[in-house]
Amino acid sequence: MTAPAIDRATLEALKETTGAEFALELVDTFLQEAPPMLNELRHALAAKDADKFRRTAHSLKSNSNTFGALTLGAMARELELSGVAKVIESGGQPLDALAQEYSRVAAALTELQHE
Repeated sequence: MTAPAIDRATLEALKETTGAEFALELVDTFLQEAPPMLNELRHALAAKDADKFRRTAHSLKSNSNTFGALTLGAMARELELSGVAKVIESGGQPLDALAQEYSRVAAALTELQHE
């Protein structure tokens, strides 16, 4: 069984803390900023820029966890900790898996915005 793309309790806590309208604005921002971050990870990998790779993975992890995208956050954390060399070793597969999970998260967040 696959974990839900979004942990509803985390998202609801965000709405309670920031207000529902602002939380939706934050979701919009995340949906706009995450794809460039995924591209930045690929560029950092290609350039073997370990620092940029780590920083980008860290930012994606933090942003993902804020919205309850816990699987995406865990995957980004793994990239942050393992680094460029490990991803190169695996032929870039972790970035492909990360992009697939982001697609799942984006679809779930978009759906939740319209509830």
